[in-house]
Amino acid sequence: MGSGKRGLLTAALTVVCAVTVLAAPGTAFAAPAPVPTPTPAPTPLPDKDLEEVRAKLDKLYHDASVATDAYNAAEEKAEKQSAEIVELDRKIDQGQRRLDGLKDRAGAAARDQYRTGGLSSTARFLLTDDPGRFLDGAGRVLQGQRAATGLMAEMSRTQKELRAYADDASAQWKRLEVNRKAKAAAKKKIEQQIDAAEELQSRLEKKEKERLAELERQAARKAQTAWLDTGVLKDAHDQASAPGEKAVKFAAEQLGKPYVWGAEGPDSFDCSGLTSQAWAAAGHPVPRTSQEQWRQLPHVDVEDMRPGDLVIYFDDASHVALYIGDGRIIHAPRPGRTVTEAGAGSMPILGVVRPDA
Repeated sequence: MGSGKRGLLTAALTVVCAVTVLAAPGTAFAAPAPVPTPTPAPTPLPDKDLEEVRAKLDKLYHDASVATDAYNAAEEKAEKQSAEIVELDRKIDQGQRRLDGLKDRAGAAARDQYRTGGLSSTARFLLTDDPGRFLDGAGRVLQGQRAATGLMAEMSRTQKELRAYADDASAQWKRLEVNRKAKAAAKKKIEQQIDAAEELQSRLEKKEKERLAELERQAARKAQTAWLDTGVLKDAHDQASAPGEKAVKFAAEQLGKPYVWGAEGPDSFDCSGLTSQAWAAAGHPVPRTSQEQWRQLPHVDVEDMRPGDLVIYFDDASHVALYIGDGRIIHAPRPGRTVTEAGAGSMPILGVVRPDA
């Protein structure tokens, strides 16, 4: 058979086999796969809407900051009250032991009187006929009367002290319980505000989050520029006191550590935890919360601030930062952020306080 015929036969057999397979019963064939329709990319939120999101986030984190201050204040009071209760307990224990000793002395006097037939020193003194013994007895009677009077007075005074200590301890326990409840309420509010903020941010696409962060930076730069343009630092000097330098050095060493509400180091901080620890490291302890730092520490004009001073923000003194000079601050901003450097005028300034004035 020639090669041409062999080629035709091969082709024919191939067609027959194919037809046989196609005609076989029970043979199924998949329909052509549909061409997937590309999902359109979500339309990013416009800047106007992102600004609304930023405003909502600012409010949520601000409310969390206010609640954090309340939590820190309640915690500080609770710690102080606990220490006072421990001290009162020590005083009560000492007073009780002193009272027990006084009772033993009174009992010894009563037993001595019983051994002498029930006659008191005074009676035995009046019954003697010996002038020498009379004079000697007179002195002992006076001493005994003074001792007995003093013993009874001391017992009465000790009992009053014990009652006062017990009443004070009871009042401290009540106040401690109030502050524990305040802490629990503040903690719940903090967690609610932070959860709401995180839930709001979780709805944003990656590019929207990036754009939101850029809008935040732009707003901070705009506020800082406007603040500097007022000339507020025109005559300012950046010469810190020795303690101020130590406080700034401490704060700078914390850069990059996370914000955690209620934390005061060493691994994380909230805003007032950072400033209070910075000044503790400088040898000048300050109140724990930003509101108490504003209320208790000496105020200075913004124009006169120097490195180490504390800058208090917002009308309710709910945020605080450490001024480091050249119009800059170091602060622990909010949950999800780290200790960072920023412009002192990037937030609304309430005033400035100086721990070592």
